[in-house]
Amino acid sequence: MARIVVLGAGVMGTAFCLAPFDAGQEVRLIGTHLDRDIIASITKSRRHPRLGIALPEPIRPFHHDRLAEALAEGADLIVLGVNSAGVGWAIERLAEVLTAPLPVLMLTKGLAAEGGTLRILPEVVRDGLADVPVAAVGGPCIAGELAVRRESGVVLTHSDPALLDRLLPWVAAPYYHARPSTDLIGVETCAALKNLYALAIGFAAGLLDRAGPAENAAQMHNPAASLFAQAVVETRLLNAWMGGLDESVFGMPGAGDLYVTCQGGRNSRMGRLLGAGRRYRE
Repeated sequence: MARIVVLGAGVMGTAFCLAPFDAGQEVRLIGTHLDRDIIASITKSRRHPRLGIALPEPIRPFHHDRLAEALAEGADLIVLGVNSAGVGWAIERLAEVLTAPLPVLMLTKGLAAEGGTLRILPEVVRDGLADVPVAAVGGPCIAGELAVRRESGVVLTHSDPALLDRLLPWVAAPYYHARPSTDLIGVETCAALKNLYALAIGFAAGLLDRAGPAENAAQMHNPAASLFAQAVVETRLLNAWMGGLDESVFGMPGAGDLYVTCQGGRNSRMGRLLGAGRRYRE
């Protein structure tokens, strides 16, 4: 049995807890300084207020100021589930309390702009934590579906296949189908870019909302499909520039994740609101 510590009690960090728990691992969930109400709710009633589910009793919640205590009980893996803006905060907190190098598995997505170039976030975390091995999860997995144990396919990625062989059994729940990939750059680049392109694809639905129903009830599938195709083309170009492989673009990290984000992700919902004429600040 592995001991998994998940840092970040948002929807994805919390939903992810179920996979290693159902695979037989010990799981502890630590909230960030922004998650105090969430951890308080889980502590009191086991319910996550945003996911609308109750966590199994053995998954233990901790407030962020108890991170050292949670790690002192022993850990085999740290899962980083903070949002992208919180990566620097997470690095600082972990650097303060880690007494030995532990592998990190990142749920957090995004690219970091540094020195006139772009870097994937696992590289930023690796450098900030003195070269600990940092793997990542990518692919079409919406937190709300994972939280109710819907079938989900993802990839676990790191350049070292031996590390992936070690991690995969720890998350092998019957509904959480994880495949290995050594294309860390490609998986992370696709995961970040899909959020941007989902805005554009969602925009088409917003145009329909603004225009109102057509006399024959026609939808906006044509422009949405054209935008989707262009998104894949541009993702392939940008991914190659970053050093990633085409297989990630055309697989679950790229086309797969873009599709599910367009169907049910918050970025496509944002694009729809923009297309309907709402301003970003609204």
